Amino acid sequence: MIVKFNVFGRKMSVIKLEQQWLLFIESDSGIRSRVYDVVIPPDLDESELASYLDDIYHEFASEKHPRVVKVS
Repeated sequence: MIVKFNVFGRKMSVIKLEQQWLLFIESDSGIRSRVYDVVIPPDLDESELASYLDDIYHEFASEKHPRVVKVS
């Protein structure tokens, strides 16, 4: 399962693999780069991911990108 987000203007995706959530930065060319310094709790529900990413990355909020938006 891949869930894509616009995180304050950054394209990111979250993948559930073996009961773990893995976070990636998505490039415009489709290349994924793993984010190792953010750990998403494994018991977090998919519906809670946007809120969690908002809490972690809130310092990147701007007038143009005021929130985290689920893309797919």
